[in-house]
Amino acid sequence: MEAPAGARRDGVDGLTGHTASEPDFLARAYELARRGEPFALATVVRCERPTSAKPGAKALVHADGTVTGWIGGSCAEPLVVREGLAALRDGQPRLVSLVGPDGRSLGPREGVQEHAMSCHSGGTLDIYIEPVLPREQLVLLGGGPVVETLVRLAAAVGFDAATVDAEGGLDAVEIRPGAWVVVATHGRFDEDALAHALRSRARYVSLVASPKRTAAVREALQARGVAQDALARLKAPAGLDLGAVTPEEIAVSILAEIVQQRRRAKPALKMAARAAAEARDPICGMLVEIATAVHRSEAGGETVYFCCRHCKETFDRNAAPR
Repeated sequence: MEAPAGARRDGVDGLTGHTASEPDFLARAYELARRGEPFALATVVRCERPTSAKPGAKALVHADGTVTGWIGGSCAEPLVVREGLAALRDGQPRLVSLVGPDGRSLGPREGVQEHAMSCHSGGTLDIYIEPVLPREQLVLLGGGPVVETLVRLAAAVGFDAATVDAEGGLDAVEIRPGAWVVVATHGRFDEDALAHALRSRARYVSLVASPKRTAAVREALQARGVAQDALARLKAPAGLDLGAVTPEEIAVSILAEIVQQRRRAKPALKMAARAAAEARDPICGMLVEIATAVHRSEAGGETVYFCCRHCKETFDRNAAPR
């Protein structure tokens, strides 16, 4: 799995595969996590010679498919990118084994994805790929015991909570796509808070209110011209019907509803990850995601997809008329 001639990756010596500056690499990963940018961390955990990448070699796969670091060239990097992006979609880590022509296949193993590779130097690489995803955002508009309890509980189940308890502060908080929003303004600025939340791409918008108050708020939002499809996104009253009475119990019912909806979405994400159309590289046998394939050729009226330039050039040479 040799590096292409002259290859370099940010912060890594592309000719040796060794990290040029481990602190710089880790600082880059920390900065991405601090900014809430998703990435996958790929680490070589085992190798069988001949390989250029050695155990401990690392790379970051960004959400746009670019790579920081170096973990192997030829077929290795495209496969790591493919599996890194899949990990970002389904949120699951994976261990991939790239077995070259001279490598030893250990056969099917639970938790290991094995790929036979014929377009590199012949060794074997085992690479652990771990998604690093930003904490999901829980936006709490309002105040009082329900909000205070949600703030205390949010971090324990993996949410990054942001609170706004003044009408003038609505524009100060960015509601990120996929955020969870709870409005608990108790009649002070319900309509303004909900109109603001429903304009966003939040996954969940709920209102802490009685059914009577909820009906009045819906009418007021309609009078303001809020679209019907936006109003259909509003969950009110907020929370699962647990028979909650106290503010703390209501907060628990709301968080339970959010967790329920979050978990129901996980299988859909996995299905979407598996649904990506793939084609098999005729040179090395690797599965290539068609939508993101960079290297392709036309042969016999059909498009052929490749994991890397080396495989494409090999195919083109063999297919050229003699």
